[in-house]
Amino acid sequence: MSTSAPATSNPPQRQRPQRGQELELTVDSLAHGGEGVARWGPGGYVVFVAGAVPGDKVRAIVYKPKRTYAHARTLEVLEPSPERIEPRAKHPGVPWQVLPYERQLQIKHEQVGDALRRIGKLEGFELEDIVPAVQQWRYRNKLEYSFGADVDSGQLLCGFHASAGGNRVVEIEDCLLTSELGNLARDTVAAWAREQGLGAWGRGDVPSGEALLRNLVVREGRHTGQVQLRLVSTPGEIDVYSLAQTLNKTLGERLSGFLWTRSGQLAETTMGGETELVSGAAELPERLGELDLRISHEAFFQTNTEMTEVLYGIATEYAALEGWERVFDLYCGIGTIGLTLAPRAGELWGIELIEEAVANAIAGARRNEITNAHFFAGDTRLALPELLEKAGKPDVVVVDPPRAGLSAKVVRRVIDTSPKRIVYVSCNPTTLAPNAAQLVEAGWALRKVRPVDMFPQTHHVECVALFER
Repeated sequence: MSTSAPATSNPPQRQRPQRGQELELTVDSLAHGGEGVARWGPGGYVVFVAGAVPGDKVRAIVYKPKRTYAHARTLEVLEPSPERIEPRAKHPGVPWQVLPYERQLQIKHEQVGDALRRIGKLEGFELEDIVPAVQQWRYRNKLEYSFGADVDSGQLLCGFHASAGGNRVVEIEDCLLTSELGNLARDTVAAWAREQGLGAWGRGDVPSGEALLRNLVVREGRHTGQVQLRLVSTPGEIDVYSLAQTLNKTLGERLSGFLWTRSGQLAETTMGGETELVSGAAELPERLGELDLRISHEAFFQTNTEMTEVLYGIATEYAALEGWERVFDLYCGIGTIGLTLAPRAGELWGIELIEEAVANAIAGARRNEITNAHFFAGDTRLALPELLEKAGKPDVVVVDPPRAGLSAKVVRRVIDTSPKRIVYVSCNPTTLAPNAAQLVEAGWALRKVRPVDMFPQTHHVECVALFER
């Protein structure tokens, strides 16, 4: 007797769009990176859409297709979400400005909890109310602008790159993320550069004798009213002393210092290269709470000064120091968290990879007459065992890592120090979550987490987490 194979019904193949294809999409939710989430085709292929919010029906162009998802950017809002409001800023960098501020806070609060529960598989912690920003606009103390050329006229532009998938630079008349002083500083440099007939660097450009402009970094002391400017160009010659005279004439005593960086790197970054001080001081004066600070051009400093004071206040509250504890401050930067905690601790030890930042931290301790704070340069993963041997076990560990969070090896190093309490300052809940899971598995309890809105009108959210043995 012959038998035939049973009939099988293959599920429909999931459609996948091509690069450059235009799609009509309805956005259901917001992803952790701030993009809208939509599904396309019979298989429900996921498309992350920049420039769209839940409830929007949009026409979007695909710029990065993958096997299971794609990234697209909005070309036109066909039917706006009921939540959508009129944008205030006419420049990139504020994609969530079309959502009411209270809704922004709600989404950020939910995303912190979602990351910890879904990614970290954590329960039983207290998710405290999100702390709203002191200022919803003009809150940034540092902005990095790019130079480009107008496609039609060729005129030099100084602004931001267009939203996701776009390479062109968008000129800015009034950046609502910075103060009027910050805008004046940028406009002064841009006008001078046009008068000089200078050109903008493109990613395919080969360095020649004449320098091309890459970036302008404007840093502001919010409590001192001074600005530090750094012009970044390719190697070559520019009459930067003429620019220094122009800046001094326009900004006067509000100009702290002007620096020039020459970089031949292919990647678009303001880091690296050779930097020289053209005029003024090499470090920007600033105050943070009771601290008198000096910030060098490459040192990390939180970009919302007013909310940094709030953030560090929460870290201080969670650390619950009584005056006798030994505290380790990992990824200490210029020492701002450590110097805030040191007067309340027995002793404080900070580790930071960038030597210039460590020098800032040591000078900051001296300037503020803090004698129980010690800082040294090193990779946390390698330096922590040495610090443990030198200083002894800490009672409290404070970590403020980059967006990528802590590597598994660094988490193990922190576990080896065996503190009673860990205060984790995070700028990315999706990397906090796996780190938190490792700490909980090793014997710490995640007690509470408090989100902080450092960056209104964007998807970014900071939070402080408390772990206890």
